[in-house]
Amino acid sequence: MSQIYTAMDLGSSEVKVIVAEKYNNNFNVLATSCVDSSGIKNGEIVNMKEAITCVKRAIREIYDQLGIKISKTIVCIPPANSKMTLMQSTIDITDANPITGSDISNAINLAIKGNVPVDKEVVVACPIAFSVDNIENVKDPKGMSGNKLQVKAVVSLKDKEKVYKILEVLKLSGVDAVDICYSSTGDYFAFKNAYMDANVGAVINIGLKRTNISIFNHGIEIKNSQVDLGSKNVDDDIAYIFKINNTQAKKLKESFALAQVDMSDSSETVEVKNLYDEMVKINQEEISKIVEARLEEILSLCKKSILNLTNRKISYIIFTGGATNVAGFQNIVDKYFHGVGQTQKLNIIGIRDNKYSSSFGAIKYIDDKLLLRGKNITTITEEESKKMRNQEEVEQEVVQKKNKFSIFDI
Repeated sequence: MSQIYTAMDLGSSEVKVIVAEKYNNNFNVLATSCVDSSGIKNGEIVNMKEAITCVKRAIREIYDQLGIKISKTIVCIPPANSKMTLMQSTIDITDANPITGSDISNAINLAIKGNVPVDKEVVVACPIAFSVDNIENVKDPKGMSGNKLQVKAVVSLKDKEKVYKILEVLKLSGVDAVDICYSSTGDYFAFKNAYMDANVGAVINIGLKRTNISIFNHGIEIKNSQVDLGSKNVDDDIAYIFKINNTQAKKLKESFALAQVDMSDSSETVEVKNLYDEMVKINQEEISKIVEARLEEILSLCKKSILNLTNRKISYIIFTGGATNVAGFQNIVDKYFHGVGQTQKLNIIGIRDNKYSSSFGAIKYIDDKLLLRGKNITTITEEESKKMRNQEEVEQEVVQKKNKFSIFDI
């Protein structure tokens, strides 16, 4: 059966779903959906009925595209109010066989067992390193032989009641959660590389209403904080100044404004109808001043947040999220972070928008986690997988027939 992953990002503004197939160690996006969010605030369920409706709509859009029913999903939630702690354990390897994924899972589970408060739930458990007998700092001990296996892991906990509410919403929507991860973990894995894995850095996601700042040490999230400003504040500023609605403001921000006023051209103008049904002329310099001022405030707060979270040297800062789509955003990042900050762009066919970075990265994270543990999952049933393969065969036949068609056949 094909290895199909589904990931759902439960945001305050949008619920996003990605379905991807792993093939030759690459992930091919098969379908995406994005619906307006309701009943969800900062990854927490505030209205069960509204949240269920949103999730059902998002899943329905996937069905309309693929013709298959998604029964399982990975779910992304914000890391706000999470607690991260170091846990470790040692297990005996009782037989002469090499260490397996099951041994690794047992060691991680033992580290967690008895160390989680009754009101908390484990969201992420990231191994830092393993030791096999006297051999330390092993990244993947599978296949090694020894008498004892030790693991050190950073375990992140969140309020059990809030996590279970999310799981209940999914269940009532007809979908089971196969795993949970933080949106920040997804963002990291969406763009991770060897340099990031070897250093300390930050991942900043400028969302609609909130900006998330996460510190990663050698690929492990160790600290997190939020700034209560996001791309919607930029839209609100534009809408207020020019007396237009937020839809117009967002469109102008993404297609006309620049992140840095020095790059703008005052002779470039656009006309729009305001709330009073009057045509107003907006020049690029005016709107860019508004955008730059708010983005500077957000980046300034992010910089302070990083200093408060850690005194370690920051080797990289990755920026993602909707606000990074504003033209010239990298220039303002350079101004505040002097070459350390880098705006990343998803360049995956089907998801060339950074709003999907959390859910796409979540798929890569869970796949990486399963490889370490020697496990394998798929989020669709065998029956649905056969249905999808049949559809692919029909589509291939149609393409082949078209390729055989010649003008001389007319």
